[in-house]
Amino acid sequence: MTKLEEFTALIVNETIDFKSPVEKLEIINTQIRETKIKMDLTEYKAAIETHQQQMEAHLNSLERFQDHFDTKVKQAKIYPNWAVVVFIASVILGIGSLVLLLMYYV
Repeated sequence: MTKLEEFTALIVNETIDFKSPVEKLEIINTQIRETKIKMDLTEYKAAIETHQQQMEAHLNSLERFQDHFDTKVKQAKIYPNWAVVVFIASVILGIGSLVLLLMYYV
């Protein structure tokens, strides 16, 4: 009987020793569940703001380039006006001379 009493005493002691860490873990668990974690986003906000400013500056420079390019295209002329007038006049004179030649020989 003494061995049985020793074993039961040992089991009781072990359960008592096990009970106190379990209670501590339960307290820690409730503290963890109640704790709210806040992320520090200030670094990310600063990085995003600088990136956004860079993107706005880039878009502005692209818009300025597009406006400059559009004005250059509007101002660009493939042929000067005088060359176009001379070409049209020479075509009219050429056709007129051909008509006169055909009328002369026919």
